Amino acid sequence: MKTLIGGAIAVLLGVVGLAVWVNEFLELLAGCIPPVLLLGGGLALYLGFDELKDTWKNDEGVDAPSPQADKTKIEELEKEIDNLKKEK
Repeated sequence: MKTLIGGAIAVLLGVVGLAVWVNEFLELLAGCIPPVLLLGGGLALYLGFDELKDTWKNDEGVDAPSPQADKTKIEELEKEIDNLKKEK
């Protein structure tokens, strides 16, 4: 119940504040939109370029290693670890 009353008071104060300071709110909004667009656009460019590089790698035939190659590499490393343990 306290949360409901607190929320109602906050909404009422927000509406009154927005009515009183509408010009300041619009100035703040106008000042926030360009940096948000700049940062969002920069992020989109970065992610798009990264995705494009991935497609270039796939076109050149450089693919991710197969699971079998990973498994054999893991087995080789485990054997090497065992050999190092035996040497000590």
